[in-house]
Amino acid sequence: MQKTVVLNVVGLTSSLVGEHTPFLYSWAEQGQIVPIAPVLPAVTCTVQVTYLTGKLPDEHGIVANGWYFRDECEIKFWRQSNKLVQAPKIWEMAKALDPNFTCANLFWWYNMYSSVNYAVTPRPMYLSDGRKIPDIYTQPKKLRSQLQDKLGQFPLFNFWGPNTSIRSTQWIAESAKLLEERSNPTLTLVYLPHLDYCLQKYGSDVNKIAKDLQEIDAVCRDLIQYYEKRGAQVIVLSEYGITSVSKPVHINRILRQKGLLTVRVELGRELLDPAASKAFAVADHQIAHVYVNDPHYITKVRSLLEEVEGVAYVLDDAEKSAHHLDHSRSGELVAIAQSDAWFTYYYWLNDERAPDFARTVDIHRKPGYDPVELFLDPQIKFPQAKIGLTLLKKQLGFRYLMDVISLDASLVRGSHGCIPPSPTEGPLLITKQPHLLDSSSIKAVDVCQLILRHLIENGNK
Repeated sequence: MQKTVVLNVVGLTSSLVGEHTPFLYSWAEQGQIVPIAPVLPAVTCTVQVTYLTGKLPDEHGIVANGWYFRDECEIKFWRQSNKLVQAPKIWEMAKALDPNFTCANLFWWYNMYSSVNYAVTPRPMYLSDGRKIPDIYTQPKKLRSQLQDKLGQFPLFNFWGPNTSIRSTQWIAESAKLLEERSNPTLTLVYLPHLDYCLQKYGSDVNKIAKDLQEIDAVCRDLIQYYEKRGAQVIVLSEYGITSVSKPVHINRILRQKGLLTVRVELGRELLDPAASKAFAVADHQIAHVYVNDPHYITKVRSLLEEVEGVAYVLDDAEKSAHHLDHSRSGELVAIAQSDAWFTYYYWLNDERAPDFARTVDIHRKPGYDPVELFLDPQIKFPQAKIGLTLLKKQLGFRYLMDVISLDASLVRGSHGCIPPSPTEGPLLITKQPHLLDSSSIKAVDVCQLILRHLIENGNK
């Protein structure tokens, strides 16, 4: 098989390949850029699994970044076990064709307990005193210490939150190179998330993200030149395009105001009580799975949501089937936002009653995706002083709450999840092997077979 590397440059679109990405622009000219017709929902976990299995959500089961686990009556986001994926993966397909095939997966999601040969993924330590310590999970286990001894502790707080920067992407890139020298895998999957942050903060205004584009271009230049010198062919792709938004839609607040959503009060704070609710929404960027515990309310809930400003359409059972979302993990209804809108998870009606985790970076406790975690609260007059005092408590071993995140959803200027308005605003794939392409565009489900063709057909030359 031909050695192949896939660089997942999150948020990259053909409209962003140009002046501020001179290397990618010149490199793409040596091959071909093709738009990828995105899958619905166009969110991280769903798209990545579609690429890696060649199946749609109704077959592989990853209907969003998180969903309602009906048997546990809990909403869970960002699970990591590969056992949640209900379809064969590309490395299993390739291994069946060539027993000598090996694969390295760096930071693509569902990267724990899989059949991949080499895995690296974020796995913080959560201590009983409230501290969160950056760390990684690796397969094999000894790789964890080898990488962090060489590169330092994984910069988790630059990977997500208000302190995001190119540093986490650079760490992933360097770890890929170290793994390459150590193990020489046949297929390497590398996740480069940097653009995801700035595009959600600022939208698609190129002037505001010029520096970020230059930074990711430099990382891609370094990796592509490194791998090509080692005889590898490189594919660059993205999962989705991020479009500018101006309308946060508080879908759970609407359900609550109509008496459909239930909360419970703990120490004066409100927590969503999904199992006690007639209906609630699991918000994920521009899609919301709406779970209706009492089937008699489905028609009422759909009619209600269709009248909400910012909602483009609502899928019922028949329409979910047509969009390949007819899976037991999906909500009874699925709401899709307009291209300039997105869904918050907010369910409280008074910010003073918001749960304590609402003002923190806490991706696992929040019952929905929260891009406002990218912003320090502008109402805090001296945020660095507050952060410094909180970190001092941490160093002294005290429990602490890093409550510096805003509750102002209007801060978010970019989102994704729905089908973008045009192909130039959607995901892309760049290859220097255009003879392996069958057309000038491809579907998300075709990416898996295209990667296999790079491995097999070029390897048989």
